[in-house]
Amino acid sequence: MRHVIALDVGGTGMKAALVGADGTLLHQARRATERERGADAVVESILGFAAELRAWGEEHLGEPAVAAGVAVPGVVDEANGIALFAANLGWRDVPMRALLSERLGTVPVALGHDVRTGGLGEGRLGAGKDADRFLFLPLGTGIAGAIGIDGRIEPGAHGSAGEIGHVVVRPGGIDCGCGQRGCLERYASASAVTLAWQDACGDPTATAADCAKAVDAGDPRAVRVWQDAVDALADGLVMALTLLDPRTLIIGGGLAEAGETLFTPLRAAVAERVTFQSLPRIVPAVLGDSAGCLGAGLLAWDLLDHTAATGSSEVTA
Repeated sequence: MRHVIALDVGGTGMKAALVGADGTLLHQARRATERERGADAVVESILGFAAELRAWGEEHLGEPAVAAGVAVPGVVDEANGIALFAANLGWRDVPMRALLSERLGTVPVALGHDVRTGGLGEGRLGAGKDADRFLFLPLGTGIAGAIGIDGRIEPGAHGSAGEIGHVVVRPGGIDCGCGQRGCLERYASASAVTLAWQDACGDPTATAADCAKAVDAGDPRAVRVWQDAVDALADGLVMALTLLDPRTLIIGGGLAEAGETLFTPLRAAVAERVTFQSLPRIVPAVLGDSAGCLGAGLLAWDLLDHTAATGSSEVTA
């Protein structure tokens, strides 16, 4: 059965799949990145995992993968296939596409940014499949975004389009690792809510999910923490609406697992803030942690289509 290899590399673990041409997940697997062993060991883990997936496909599906797609965190040069920098994995300037292609036997390889790749999956196969323009926003440890336009994800001129987590929503506010103060992800990410709720309730083991449960139970401390996050998120989203005019906002990540505890006040807060902007649909992501693998598979299939159309395996963003 014709298929591609898809790898979604995270800070602590990797999700992988063999993906059919129709987006079917034919085989799935997980593995630790082993980042505690250093950047070189992480790269070797990725290469070895990909080789095992290729072997599995040959044995169980009757043929090797025809291409591979890999999504990685950090700063990514998608056009040249280089993982430029990832603080949580410790690497710089890794020629990931060339290394994977060599390990897999000259199989064509597409490289993508993890959030943009997840947005590609969610946009084509998930909550955004009927939207010509959307913004995909996973609320996890941090916040980043993927801008979807007519079935593709906009990388930007320098590969950093969609970094809405570093839009300043509270000038002079909390220090951010990017060097600014008051960034959106310091107020509305799952990790930000976790820290705020721990401070409010005095429990150092409490999580954002615990805060959401306390909101549902009517705890006024939790309601204040939650509303502060929702207000900051709404401010950031209205800024995005003004610049991008998406038809759909797709919210994913850990904070979105709170369901209507998040979406009901968020929709209201955004509606209160818009003036001339058109109000988009605000919907939860539906693919969960499969979005990255599915997106990586789509990258690989797109690469094959591009190669067939142009006769070249080089792709540009």
